[in-house]
Amino acid sequence: MNLHKLLPPGLTVLERGWLSSNSILIKGQRATALVDSGYCTHAPQTLALVQAALGGRALDRLVNTHLHSDHCGGNAALQAAYPCLRTLVPPGHAAFVRHWNPDQLSYTPTGQQCPQFQLDDVLQPGADLTLGDLRWQVHAAPGHDPHSVLLFEPASRCLLSADALWQRGFGVVFPELEDEGGFADVAATLDLIEALTPLVVVPGHGAPFTDVTPALAFARSRLDAFVANPARHLAHAAKVLLKFKLLDAQRMTRADLQAWALGTPYLQRLFARQSPDLAFAQGLDVLVRELVRAGAATLQAGVLHNA
Repeated sequence: MNLHKLLPPGLTVLERGWLSSNSILIKGQRATALVDSGYCTHAPQTLALVQAALGGRALDRLVNTHLHSDHCGGNAALQAAYPCLRTLVPPGHAAFVRHWNPDQLSYTPTGQQCPQFQLDDVLQPGADLTLGDLRWQVHAAPGHDPHSVLLFEPASRCLLSADALWQRGFGVVFPELEDEGGFADVAATLDLIEALTPLVVVPGHGAPFTDVTPALAFARSRLDAFVANPARHLAHAAKVLLKFKLLDAQRMTRADLQAWALGTPYLQRLFARQSPDLAFAQGLDVLVRELVRAGAATLQAGVLHNA
C-alpha cells in the first residue's frame, strides 16, 4: 500500500529531523495552509520549502498544534514573507503570544529560542477548522503540553498528532517537570486517538505511519514505565533538552555548555530533583556521559559533538 495515497488530497508532509517538527502543507482550490513551522534555526529552509511547494501561491493560514519552539520557530519568518497570513494557535498560551512572554512560553526555561510572532485567532478544541479544502476536527491533546491540540480529518481518517503520538513513543511530558502532573493526560490523549480510529498518522516528528495499534501499545508501555518510575522520565527529559541544544549547536565547548545549562531553569530543576547532593557542574558531567554512552553525542578533546 502506498502510504501517501492514504493522505488527504492536497496534503504534503515536509518531514524534518528532530530539531524541527514536521510541517504539513495543505493546498486547496482557493486557500492554502501550513501546520507547524519548525525551529528558528531552520526558518530559511522552512520558507524555501514552503515557497517551492506552493509554486508562487500565497500561504493563507498558519496553524500551530502547540507553542514549543520546534513547532513555531519559523512563524516570524513566514509572517514576514506572507503579510496576509493568518496565524492560529491553541488558546491556552495565546495571551503570552499577544503580550510576548518567553518565560511562560517555555523558551527561557528550556534554553531554546523563538523569534516573536503575532497571532490572529485561536484553535478552539471541539470546533471544526477548514484548511485548504478540508474540514478538520480540533481536539484537545494535553500531556506533552497541556495546551496542545491534534487535528483529525474524518473523511480520510488522517490524524495530525503533533507530539501526542509518534511511531515510537511521545514527547517529554513537560507538566511533570513542573510537578503539575501530566501522565494521566497522556493516557487520556492516547485513548482519544484510539477512539478516533485513524487510518494514517502524521506525527510531529518522523515519517507518517499506518500501524497505529502497535504505536499506541508502545506509547502506553512507555507511559507505564514512566508512571512506575518518574525519575526515569526526569532523566529522559534532561537528555532530551541537552540533545536538542546539541542538534542546534552541533558542537559545544565545556564553557559554552555550562553557560547554556546555567541559563536553562528546567535543567537546574531536574538536577536538583535527581541529584540533590551533586554540584551543578557534576550533574552536567553525568548528563554528558549518559548522552555519550547512549550514542547520541561524542566527546573529543573536551568538546561535545552531536552524533
